Amino acid sequence: MCHAFSCIIDRDKNVTWKFGTDSHDALLKIAGIADDTLDPVLIKFCRVEIAPKNDNYLDPDKWVFNIDMDVTPKWWTLAHKKACMKAHEEWKDQLYKILVRKAIVHPFKITPPKKITDKHIALLKEWDSVGDSVGASVGDSVGDSVKDSVGAYTGTFFLLPRDAWKYTENVKTDEYPFLPLVKLWEQGLVPSFDGKKWRLHGGEDAMILWKGEL
Repeated sequence: MCHAFSCIIDRDKNVTWKFGTDSHDALLKIAGIADDTLDPVLIKFCRVEIAPKNDNYLDPDKWVFNIDMDVTPKWWTLAHKKACMKAHEEWKDQLYKILVRKAIVHPFKITPPKKITDKHIALLKEWDSVGDSVGASVGDSVGDSVKDSVGAYTGTFFLLPRDAWKYTENVKTDEYPFLPLVKLWEQGLVPSFDGKKWRLHGGEDAMILWKGEL
């Protein structure tokens, strides 16, 4: 399994990595190296990954180095590891320029509003209109709509320019294009849609707090 920081290193300590790419196979193509032997003497590369021990990139406890292959090349030395660790530091510099290190909000662990108001419905309508603007419904099924909500919330952890959010050119805002969903999420409300009616869920049991058509 690949982790967020993956790299390929060759015998001459050339490290290949690309921000946003964790596939070793993709990195092998970039490096132009053939994966054609498991002989530790002849193999031309080593697959490496470095990840937080606690799997938390927002608040990592310890970065763990791992050779991600069944054999270790005969030419492997401590100097190769140091070259990979240096590349990892460069990767971290890029990561923490765009990653927002904040607490993760679990919407169903927040006490939701006692009453769903016109303001909540207005945000839901805005969220629905985002789907229209990107050319597809943000909730053509309950499962899809919840996945869309998770994805929209996840985006708030990245400081990216407005034009970096693909397929949102028609969303008329200079802010984060999925902000209506985030405002609902942070109030303990998660939308779902079954193709006919919208719902707002909240509370530990994800109860339906409102249901209707927009």
